[in-house]
This record gives sequence, structure tokens and C-alpha cells, in this order.
Amino acid sequence: MAPAPSITKAALWMALSIASFLAMSVAGRTATAALNVFQVLELRSVIGFFILLPLVMTGGGFKAMRTGRPLAHVARNVVHYAGQAAWLYALTLIPLAVLISIEFTTPIWTAILAVSFLGERLSRPRLTAIVLGLIGVVIIVRPGVGSVDPGHLVVLGAAMCFGVSVVMVKSLTRTDSVVRIIFWMLIIQSAVGLVPALYVWRNPAVELWPSIFVVAFTGMSSHFCMARALSHADATVISPMDFLRVPLSALIGWLLYSEQIDAFTASGALLILTGNLLNLQRKAPQPAEVATS
Repeated sequence: MAPAPSITKAALWMALSIASFLAMSVAGRTATAALNVFQVLELRSVIGFFILLPLVMTGGGFKAMRTGRPLAHVARNVVHYAGQAAWLYALTLIPLAVLISIEFTTPIWTAILAVSFLGERLSRPRLTAIVLGLIGVVIIVRPGVGSVDPGHLVVLGAAMCFGVSVVMVKSLTRTDSVVRIIFWMLIIQSAVGLVPALYVWRNPAVELWPSIFVVAFTGMSSHFCMARALSHADATVISPMDFLRVPLSALIGWLLYSEQIDAFTASGALLILTGNLLNLQRKAPQPAEVATS
């Protein structure tokens, strides 16, 4: 039985997802400074699998992980793996706040795809929240001021992949449990990334292992929490909440990497928060109908 729609529960799960993503950003930057992106992704998937095992065992074991939609899982995880690889690579190219800001073209693709393929409504409050959030992102990034960094294009490609992935996760939550979705994410992405990881493999230094474990844990928890949030609300409701990562990443960049927070960043963050408040004040959505075709 699908969980009952609840904006409050969706917001709480999304807050945990955001915290996980931010922790993964910091740990990922540390790990990718010394290791190849493909190796970091492989270690994340393998370690994450063992972290997930207790939930698998308490949820009915491997038998309960069987899915009637294997191709949907494969498609979602191939796209998501590509996005993750691009995202981690971009961590080595551009500042954290800039990376997260550009990543937030993701809700545009998510909203369009959710309306087109999931039958969700792009209501005026949702559209307003998305528009305000994106305006805030543009103010923070200020495109056109200075040259375009190749890292910006890498993140844009990652954002497109993430938009497709979010919609696929929303579809999968209609038939598969959250644990099952994460289980197949770790299995499929481990298989997809094995060969490239072995090709660039180097033994991690001892001091890198804490960052690797953080990447592995948050790589699982971020998607676990995201999937739980999506099970309580539409993708077009969840995505604008995720805009909060922009001002928070700017704060982390300032605290850890001495990245400056200027008036543009503050103004953009205010618009993003306003959009999120408008979105959260909406009435809880009705359960979406499951397609029978």
C-alpha cells in the first residue's frame, strides 16, 4: 500500500535528503581530489550495499527485493550513474556553491517530465515556486558575467540526468518499496561502474577512508530519503524544496572553503526560500492514479 500523501512528511524526509546531499558534497570533494570519479562511485555503491543489508534483511530478505520492473530500474540507474559521474567530476572543477546552483536546473526537467509522463498537474503555486527558485539561482550564478567554465556545462548535463532520474524514481515508488529501489540502485550501479573503476583503480590512502564512507552512506541515505519524500508528495512539490541546498551550500562553501557570500547570493537565497514557503503552504495532494497500461 502506498503511503498517504503528506506535505509535512515529505518536507521532513526532504530535509534529511538535503543534509545527506550536502555532506556528500563535502566528502566527495575530498575523495575526488585524490581518487578518480569512477573509483569513488564504485566504492560508494559497494560499501552502500553492505550498509543497506540490515534494511534488506528486516524487510523480507533478498526474496522481497524481486521487482516486476527490472528494465525501469536499469534505465533509471544508467541515467543516474551518468549524472553522478558528471556531478562528482564537476566538484573538481568549480566552487561548491556554483555547482549546486547550476544543478538546480534539475527541477525544470523534473517538472516538465512529471507533467508529461506521470500525469501530474503543474499548478500555479507549483509553477510560482519553481520560477522563484530558478530566478534565485540565476541571481546567484549570474550567467553572462565572465567566461563560461567547462564545469558549468558538466553540471548542466548532470542536472538533466537527475531530472530524468527523479521522474523515474517517482514512477518506481508506485510499485516498488524504497528499500527495493535503493537495493537495485546499488546493484546496477556497481555493475555499470566496475570496469571503469578497475581501469583507474589506486589504493586509497588511510586518511581518505572517512570521506569515502561518508560518500557511501550519504549516497544511500540521500536517495532513501528522497524516495520516501516522493512517496508522500508529487515530484513537482518535492523538487522546489530541494532549492534549499543552494543557500546552504553557499554557507558551507564560505565556512569550509572561504567562498564569499555576496548580496547576489543573499538575494537569490531569499527568493528560493520564498518559493519553498509558497510550495509548502499548499494543500496536500491527492494520491496519483497508477497507470494500468
